[in-house]
Amino acid sequence: MTEHAPDRTPGQPAARAVTGQEGTAAPEERTGTDRVAGSATPTRSPEDRAEDRPEGRPGLDAAELEDRWLRAVADLDNLRKRYARELGREREAERELVASAFLPVLDTIDRALEHAGSDPRSIIEGIRTLREQALAVLAGLGYRREDETGVPFDPSRHEVVGVVEPNGGGAAPGSVAEVVRPGYGGPGRQLRPASVTVAQSPGD
Repeated sequence: MTEHAPDRTPGQPAARAVTGQEGTAAPEERTGTDRVAGSATPTRSPEDRAEDRPEGRPGLDAAELEDRWLRAVADLDNLRKRYARELGREREAERELVASAFLPVLDTIDRALEHAGSDPRSIIEGIRTLREQALAVLAGLGYRREDETGVPFDPSRHEVVGVVEPNGGGAAPGSVAEVVRPGYGGPGRQLRPASVTVAQSPGD
């Protein structure tokens, strides 16, 4: 007897017959995730990897990272060179300021020497003028002269070279009795402390 194929509705595709060896399954349908042969780890598309990146920070490849690194190194080198140039200019300006401040002192020395032959007293007067000018220069640079006596001893401004008993001048214990060598400076910027003797009562 001849078997007839099952009836099918016109226009409907015929069902595919399964042929081949027994146990052979139909081909697996492909989904949006491809599988790597021999591995259970799915292959990730660029779109999938983009979702793992922090929001607002697109991924950078090696070439872009190297370019950024080279730019940063170049900027740092330019900054170092510019700082070195500016530091050199600042030092030159400070040297010029100090040298210019001492020019009047040299002028006074020249005038005193010019009149030394005709009037020896001009040497003494010139020395006094030089002293005043030198003190003014140091004070202008922020280092005024400190040679006061009777003031309280201050270890940040004074260097003790001796201890004496209070004298008839009324030097209070713990105060400066005598200035052996004057100091120069100001609060927080001491050029040289004053060498002093300090009054101290015998019982201390």
